[in-house]
Amino acid sequence: MKRRHPIARFFSHLISAAIPSNWQVQRHFSKAALRRIEQAIKTSELTHTGEIRFVVEAGLHPLEIITKKMPKKRAVELFSHLGIWDTENNNGVLIYLLLADRDVEIVADRGIHRHVSNDGWEVICHAMELQFRRGEFEAGVLDGIQQIGALLHQYYPADSENKNELPNAAIII
Repeated sequence: MKRRHPIARFFSHLISAAIPSNWQVQRHFSKAALRRIEQAIKTSELTHTGEIRFVVEAGLHPLEIITKKMPKKRAVELFSHLGIWDTENNNGVLIYLLLADRDVEIVADRGIHRHVSNDGWEVICHAMELQFRRGEFEAGVLDGIQQIGALLHQYYPADSENKNELPNAAIII
């Protein structure tokens, strides 16, 4: 995604810090939409042994913007903090949406990443961002889940145990 001017980025995050994050997220994702996203993750995970998590964050603290923290770094932090890397087959995937930057990042554990690579994840991110630009946030996330699920199914199809290692609910920060 095209990066914004640092001053514009700072003020976008400053405004985000002043407005409750739940309100900002609800502008783009109703409670029903978040339930549908959770259900899409659950349904997807029935077809593979991978784990998908969705996190949406309204904005970063202005000090993080001053120190030039980018969405990718924040996504990697959350990937670690949420233990997405700690799946049995190293096939956890995080979809991270930072609303203030209008940016989506996908971070994948080494097991699935070796099959897909950065270019594959970027294709999915780009498709999601196109929908976000049209205001189709729920559709963009659902499409991303579907594409990631198809890749996980291709490389890690469901087995007889197929346990759910991580929660399916969306996380709002």
